[in-house]
Amino acid sequence: MQTIKAGLVGCGNISKIYFENAKKFNVFDIVACSDLDLERAKQSAEKFGIPKACTTEELLSDPDIDLVINLTIPAVHAKVALAAIEAGKHVYGEKPLAVLREDAQKVLELAKEKGVLVANAPDTFLGGGIQTCRKLIDDGWIGRPVSATAFMMNHGHENWHPDPGFYYQTGGGPMFDMGPYYITALISLMGPVKRVTGSTNITFPERTITSQPKYGEKILVNTPTQINGILDFQNGAVASIITSFDTWYHHLPNIEVHGTEGSMVVPDPNRFGGPVYVRRHDQKEWSEIPLTHGFTENSRGLGIADMSHAILTGKESRANGELAYHVLDVMHGFQDSSDTNQHYQLTSTCQQPEALPIGMNYGNFDDLLRGY
Repeated sequence: MQTIKAGLVGCGNISKIYFENAKKFNVFDIVACSDLDLERAKQSAEKFGIPKACTTEELLSDPDIDLVINLTIPAVHAKVALAAIEAGKHVYGEKPLAVLREDAQKVLELAKEKGVLVANAPDTFLGGGIQTCRKLIDDGWIGRPVSATAFMMNHGHENWHPDPGFYYQTGGGPMFDMGPYYITALISLMGPVKRVTGSTNITFPERTITSQPKYGEKILVNTPTQINGILDFQNGAVASIITSFDTWYHHLPNIEVHGTEGSMVVPDPNRFGGPVYVRRHDQKEWSEIPLTHGFTENSRGLGIADMSHAILTGKESRANGELAYHVLDVMHGFQDSSDTNQHYQLTSTCQQPEALPIGMNYGNFDDLLRGY
């Protein structure tokens, strides 16, 4: 089987799991890495057995590299993606696709012009937890979905993250940081969104860092830290979502989906596994459902493997650019709605991602996708 050769840009904290998991798949191989700090790229290459550490310019000009894994900070996601596409590379990026809709549109338009694919995190919806929920919904266990709730609430990152400032600038905040996991999961389970309504607020205009090494430094907050929204789906379902960096404690679930025949508890969409519970209308208790799919541990890179198969077969990757742009449009839509005091009608849409075959794991991933 042909292997897609990938270069990774951005050797920060999140890169570790990508380097580790790449070795578990046969369909792609990370052959080079780069970072603004070349020494950090060299250290990553040595630690994870990557053949080459280089500058980003050298990586993008390497004719042997087919795919660029873009793990840079959100503010430069689009810049790096556009440079990679201009060099004729496919691009898989961390979330969000871009900070601004206009930049994300440029990425997708250039990719179409150059004949390359774009895909984007999160790929957690491909994990065993949410794929099990997808199968249960597709098989009619809770009937037709009519509503859902999604909650991501904490008090921010300044008490633990080594450099939390960017979480409170444009492109950050709880919606752009964690919203992609929740919204992508909901779209995977129920399809695209047609309209959103939102209310947003900056509760604390200034934050004090209590983590090291920047203990005591102040952060001026320039993006909403409390976002409450409503999503109207094309299938008629309605969902409520709260993302917050202004909440100390809560007892709310991550995601629940309610249908005409029963209800489902969906695991944390920032994880690949987690328990799934169902209670039908005629049952007295909730039942935990055994997971039907593998990839229940931290399987970041699963989306790259799926994309690599798409490159080789001409099929559409599940975490594709159209989906990522639709998620971005939804997230901006909450702010647009709050600013204009009216609903926001989505200008984008996407196909509901294809479900993964049942029983999929690292050992049979390539065989099942080739025959799917």
